[in-house]
Amino acid sequence: MKHAPDLDNGPAQAPSLADQQGLSERLLAALPQTQCTRCGYPDCAAYARAMAHEGAAINQCPPGGAQGIQRLASISGRPVIALNPANGQEGPRSVAVIDENWCIGCTLCIAACPTDAILGSNKLMHTVIEPCCTGCELCLPVCPVDCIAMENITGTACGWAAWSQPQADEARARYEFHTERLKQDAGKHLGSQIDALSAKLSDLPAHSRIEDPAELEKKRAVVAAALATARARKAASF
Repeated sequence: MKHAPDLDNGPAQAPSLADQQGLSERLLAALPQTQCTRCGYPDCAAYARAMAHEGAAINQCPPGGAQGIQRLASISGRPVIALNPANGQEGPRSVAVIDENWCIGCTLCIAACPTDAILGSNKLMHTVIEPCCTGCELCLPVCPVDCIAMENITGTACGWAAWSQPQADEARARYEFHTERLKQDAGKHLGSQIDALSAKLSDLPAHSRIEDPAELEKKRAVVAAALATARARKAASF
């Protein structure tokens, strides 16, 4: 018996640019918008583009957690995989709290906050607007006197159980406004962050209340990562 010849339909066509852009936007809308950079990208939008255009893994967002990975898998058509521990662990949502007894009013945390959730002026007390804080922790390494701590506000609830879509939508809007303001500022705030982080990293013991060597090394890694992120953001703004 003769078999019908196999039909060669040629190589599968790559997704069009429009398809990739549409996928990028859908992936972005599914992210929690904390803008924490733990995914390894400067912000949620950059991570979404990398997933859509560059094949970046869908398991690099600790704030989204397991449910976030399921969201991204459903949109991208990829299999669900475990969160990459190199990017962090899923956990409860925290907000920044400023110790007023130590705050010196330097404004560096204000510049670092991606959602403008910190109020204050130069040499005046700063405070955090709790509902607007995404728990990104980007304010921690830039503080020259370590007066900022993170406070758990969701108990054992984590991932999307500790964060809602309306909160993500508001955080995205606030971040987009913040980003536009930074562009208009021509990188002035990022320049201040980089100078402060560089000075802190050059002599960390003098800029920290931490005495334990092991904890100091952990702090050094955090500050170094924040410095790299700030430099990447400044480079991207020009």
